[in-house]
Amino acid sequence: MDDTGPSDGEPGEGGPSERGGLSRRQFAKAAVAIGGASALSACMSRGDDLDVATGPDDLSTLPDRQHAWDEYLSTDDHGNVEPPRHRVLLLLNYAGDGPPTESDRESVESAFRSLERAYERGNQGLLFTVGYSRSYFERFDADLPDSVDLQKPRALAPFEEPELDTQDAVVHLASDHAEVVLAAEEALLGKQSKINGVEMEGDLSGTFEKADRRTGFVGDGLPADHQDVDGIPDSGPVDDEAPLYMGFKSGFEKNQASEDSVTIREGPFAGGTTSQISRIQLNLEQWYEQDSRSQRVGKMFCPVHAEEDLVEGAGDNLGDSAKMEEKGCPAHAEDHARTRGMVGHSQKSARARKDGSPVMIRRDFDSTDGGHAGLHFVSLQRTISDFVDTREAMNGEDLAERSAVGQKNNNGILQYMEVLRRGNFLLPPREKRALPTPDGN
Repeated sequence: MDDTGPSDGEPGEGGPSERGGLSRRQFAKAAVAIGGASALSACMSRGDDLDVATGPDDLSTLPDRQHAWDEYLSTDDHGNVEPPRHRVLLLLNYAGDGPPTESDRESVESAFRSLERAYERGNQGLLFTVGYSRSYFERFDADLPDSVDLQKPRALAPFEEPELDTQDAVVHLASDHAEVVLAAEEALLGKQSKINGVEMEGDLSGTFEKADRRTGFVGDGLPADHQDVDGIPDSGPVDDEAPLYMGFKSGFEKNQASEDSVTIREGPFAGGTTSQISRIQLNLEQWYEQDSRSQRVGKMFCPVHAEEDLVEGAGDNLGDSAKMEEKGCPAHAEDHARTRGMVGHSQKSARARKDGSPVMIRRDFDSTDGGHAGLHFVSLQRTISDFVDTREAMNGEDLAERSAVGQKNNNGILQYMEVLRRGNFLLPPREKRALPTPDGN
């Protein structure tokens, strides 16, 4: 199935289907959420056959960094990277006892190389990363080197009580096409021997056991198509053009760290990075039914953005920046909290910049897992400490203590979000992604 075919709506989206009243993009999202062979079969049987180019014969032409996605992704008119629309997170546990064997490593690496040969790298094909937790590395006698900051996950605010993800590994699959992420998932789990005409030379079925599966989507119109879930008012107010449930875009080019800046620079995992994954439940009844448009803009961006009516629609008019520094929002966060009784989410987060530059890349996406509106917040940063610092800035506890802003009320978007789970992972360079040892050998 090609879920980006001709459309009666916006370009690149399927129009209403003659089957079941679902548009192609609605069907694609539902198929990814369900998963499994039946969903893949239904996806493949619906609409025109998907024509995706295979990957290179010479895999050495691919980047050393697993997280090097940006050059393979589409960009909008302002140069902002457009994220892949369909996502799957597979949380895995190593099936063996003790350290992995060389045979296990060969099988795992063969599986990943088969995916790279099956699909071209990019949003029209497939992008993926594999990461490992500190719990995984604790099976070895040696410790991780000092060049790797991989803290164990923990609660990062007094009002948080997340379950902690200590699974051994996570695979993040991403594509604009639902069929691609479904086929890749099935192939990795040993349930599909050939994908896109390419034989799988290995899989993960004998080496890993699936511990959890999380799915989602991001892109203009997808949240509006999937707002009939808990956590969103019955009135269904999500804007038809919004790429995320809260109605605004994120990932402005100048508000994202560069892939180079989040890359580990030395030691055995030079070329890798760290990833933080949080499962967040959204509760948007007040957001849409009680808060005005101006209040939502102020809480998401900055009070100045609301006062000057800077944000049109989802914020595409802002170009390649959320205009935090241009409007002096980070520097005036305490003043805004005290005199306006409100401080913005982006305004607070921007205080965690180093030398004026962001320290994280956001690769998050919305979700309807469990029948509730949610967000899988995926971030990349050189050290987990960078994420912790950014999260603490976003909490704004210092602002709440010295102003009219409460711990959560009018303190950005904290009151609309509940962190259910959190995990931290190391994403090694490609050559060391298959069951690495702490010393990288």
